[in-house]
Amino acid sequence: MKDQIEQLLASAVAQLQSDGILPQSVQPRIQLDRPRDKSHGDFATNLALMMAKPAAMPPRDLAQKLIAAIPANELLEKTDIAGPGFINFTLSQQQLLDQLQAMYSSGRLNVQPDADSKTIVIDYSSPNLAKEMHVGHLRSAIIGDAVSRVAEFLGHKVIRQNHVGDWGTQFGMLLAHMEELDAGEQAYELSNLETFYKAAKKRFDDSEAFADRARELVVKLQSGDDYCLKLWHQFIDVSLAHCQEVYDRLGVKLTRADVMAESAYNDKLPGVIEHLKARDLLVEDQGAQCVFLDEFKGKEGDPLPIIVQKRGGGYLYATTDLAAIEYRQKTLGGDYLMYFVDARQSLHFEQIFTLARKAGFVEGDIDLAHFGFGTVMGKDGRPYKSRDGGVTKLADLLDEAERRALDLMQSKGSSLTEEEQQAVAKVVGISSVKYADLSKNRTSDYIFDWDLMLSFEGNTAPYLLYAYTRVNSIFEKLGTDQRYQNADWQLADERELALANQLVRFNEVLHSVYQKAMPHFLCGYLFELAGKFSSFYEACPILNNDDLAVRNSRLKLAALTANTLRQGLQLLGIPTLDKM
Repeated sequence: MKDQIEQLLASAVAQLQSDGILPQSVQPRIQLDRPRDKSHGDFATNLALMMAKPAAMPPRDLAQKLIAAIPANELLEKTDIAGPGFINFTLSQQQLLDQLQAMYSSGRLNVQPDADSKTIVIDYSSPNLAKEMHVGHLRSAIIGDAVSRVAEFLGHKVIRQNHVGDWGTQFGMLLAHMEELDAGEQAYELSNLETFYKAAKKRFDDSEAFADRARELVVKLQSGDDYCLKLWHQFIDVSLAHCQEVYDRLGVKLTRADVMAESAYNDKLPGVIEHLKARDLLVEDQGAQCVFLDEFKGKEGDPLPIIVQKRGGGYLYATTDLAAIEYRQKTLGGDYLMYFVDARQSLHFEQIFTLARKAGFVEGDIDLAHFGFGTVMGKDGRPYKSRDGGVTKLADLLDEAERRALDLMQSKGSSLTEEEQQAVAKVVGISSVKYADLSKNRTSDYIFDWDLMLSFEGNTAPYLLYAYTRVNSIFEKLGTDQRYQNADWQLADERELALANQLVRFNEVLHSVYQKAMPHFLCGYLFELAGKFSSFYEACPILNNDDLAVRNSRLKLAALTANTLRQGLQLLGIPTLDKM
């Protein structure tokens, strides 16, 4: 619908250019927004304000000429001018009814595939395998997962890449500790990677002999020593199993097949250095191999170095990232590379993307984008910690979420069996943690607050899950009567119209989520949808309505609401419940 109005405006601009009112050289960016006040119509544009100067006329006068030049159509009920020159558009009710029916009849809720289908390689989660996943890994995993789900739903080919950290000096310390333990002790300690890491670090700090052995093992590992590789593989297998358990609990669509670790690029790193050298981009600085780009300068105005090889010959994140970028375009065939990594890495990715293009690691028309995110904060305004002040393991966080959800249900006097309560608590608890994150602007920090995220009021997972069960209960009471499915739409009440207008925005919202990598757009839409359904449900009798035509239309509207809530939550990685 939005696209159709934009096309009408484009035709109006072309007509004014043909009439000599607008210069031929001007190519305006036509943008439509949803007015906050419904009385201002369904869409609004500031096109006349933007084009007033080139047209050499007041914005309101130009707005009038744009409206007059819009081709005849059955889409718009009215078009008017507001304020200094905004143009407001109100859709005809028949268009609304047609959109509703298209949504209802479509298995995809009439969501249109993106016209520009891409092969998208999405980098997300990417924990360091030396330790168990902690709360700091939450945002990358669930934001990347939600955006990848939406991209797939819009028809893109999505290739997930979990760029786990499994290489480097700290692994020598871990291998040395594994070496000291017998098989039974090793298996026991590896069951808790956090404890294992702390024990290895203590041995490294306390024993010079241990530290020497750790350094020796790093060199052997990086040289391909069979013994070290065997120990390393054992550790990595346990670490990845820990990660997979967390992904499965979170409902994140990452598997072992999606892991493309740092170590996978190890053999390619010498070639990265040679490639940069052949392009005359390498500069030796204090024994290290660096690239200096004029685009990136420090406070003194000196170019900032991108170090790709240390003085001792070791490689860095930049070297591996360059190899990964080349692999993702030239081997995986990606034409859009998305990175969901902490916002603090913004400069790093700006430098790597610029260097990748300049050095030819990527070629042609390819999009490279880093989507940073803020930090999960405690109520004290500092990064979220466990009760003992340490970094909270993600598995422990999810355990607490399930426990709190179960306590909340039992305190409310649930009629479900104990087994049903346990199952519901798992969904509610973990969904609450995920939704509390996804509903916040990706670029902002947010406060982790158990009471808020588990509340049944406000923009929370429990509220939306309950809203779905409330709609679902209507059809449980209805039984097997399916006559409503072929009913004509009857939208007389203002609450029916408000709900219908919210429903038909679903396609538009999903495209915005994908284009800006902002899952909170979808969360906001679903919260508003649930609110409009609540207003409709309270004001508009459904099952006990004596008018069969109105009753069936309202049942159809309720069914479409349930389908939209279910699909929207699914795209956020949140399952629905039939009862709570």
